[in-house]
Amino acid sequence: MKFVGLDYHQSRSSICVLDQGGNKVFTREVKGSWATVVEEFKKIKNSTSEPVSVCFEATCGCGHLYDRLLPVVDRVAVADPAQVRRMFRSKRKNDRADALKLAQALLINQVPAVYVPSLSVREWRGLIVFRSRLVSKRTRVKNEIRSLLRNSGAIAPRGLWTKKGMHWLEREAELPEGSRLRLDLCLFELSNLQLQLKRVEKELNRRARRHPGVMLLKTIPGIGVRTAEALVAYIDDPDRFHRKTIGAYLGLIPCQDQSGDHNHLGHITKQGPAVVRKLLVEASWMAVRKSKTVRAYFDRIVGTDPDRRKIAIVATAHYLARVSLSLLQHNECWLEKTEREAA
Repeated sequence: MKFVGLDYHQSRSSICVLDQGGNKVFTREVKGSWATVVEEFKKIKNSTSEPVSVCFEATCGCGHLYDRLLPVVDRVAVADPAQVRRMFRSKRKNDRADALKLAQALLINQVPAVYVPSLSVREWRGLIVFRSRLVSKRTRVKNEIRSLLRNSGAIAPRGLWTKKGMHWLEREAELPEGSRLRLDLCLFELSNLQLQLKRVEKELNRRARRHPGVMLLKTIPGIGVRTAEALVAYIDDPDRFHRKTIGAYLGLIPCQDQSGDHNHLGHITKQGPAVVRKLLVEASWMAVRKSKTVRAYFDRIVGTDPDRRKIAIVATAHYLARVSLSLLQHNECWLEKTEREAA
C-alpha cells in the first residue's frame, strides 16, 4: 500500500508518498493545473503494483478533484482542515510538511474525513446558496431605495413593491435630479435581480419536484419549498446522521465550556451551512403560528420569561431539523399531535 498526501493549489501542488512502514518514498512538487496533478497520480499508480491511497484537505474545488482522482487511485480521502491542524500541532508549516502530515494520517488510519456529495448535489447546493445571495442583494437595493425616498422627503405609498408601487416609483415619485438618477439605477438593478431570481427559482423548482424528500418535508407546518430543498440537499444521505448530531452539523447547538461542576453554555456555534440555518429559523416563526405542536414546544422553552423568545426560536429550529431528519429516515409525513401530546 502506498499512502499519498496531497497539498494542492491552483498552479502548484506538493505530493508526499509513504510506504507501508511509514518510510518516505519520495516528495515531489507538481507545477500546473489539477489536470497535471491527475496525470501525476496516473504515473504513480502505473509505477507500482500496490494499492494507492490519497488524502487532501477540503477546500474550494475539492469535490471536482475528488471526482477526478476517484477512478485513478484505489482510495480518496478528504480531510477536515481544522481537525488536521489540531492533530499535528506544529509551528513549521509549508506545502511539503502539510503533504507529509496528510500521508501520515492515512498511514495510521486517522484521517478526519468529511463527506463529499455527488456532483448533482453540489450543483444543487450551489444554486441554493446563489439564490440566497441574490435575495440578500435584492434586500440591500430595496433598503437603498427606501433610504433615498426618506432623505428626499418623498412619501411612499403603501405596498411599495407591488405593481402599483413600482409604477409610482418609476413615473410619479418627485425627486431632485441626482436622487432621480440614483432611483432609476436602483430600479434597473432591482429588475435585473428579479429576473435572475426567477430563472434560478425555476431551476430549483424543477429539481425540487423530482425529489420525494422535498415533498415529505413540505408537510411540516411552516416549511416551504425553499427550506425543504435546502434541508434535503445538505442532509443528502439521512443515514449518515443521528438525531443528536444534526443540530451540530447545522450549527444550532450552543458552545459549551464544561469542567467539573462548571458547565457554561454560550451562543450557538453557527458552524455548517448558514443558508440552511437561516431558512430554518425563518420557517420556525411560521411553524409556531401554524402548528399547535410546534407552538407548545416554543411556549415550553419561553416559559414565563418573554426575553427567552430568541432562545426558544433557535431551539424550535433545532427541533424542526430533528423532525426533518426523522421524516427523511423513515419516509413518513408530518402528523400533528393532539393538544395533550403537544403539551
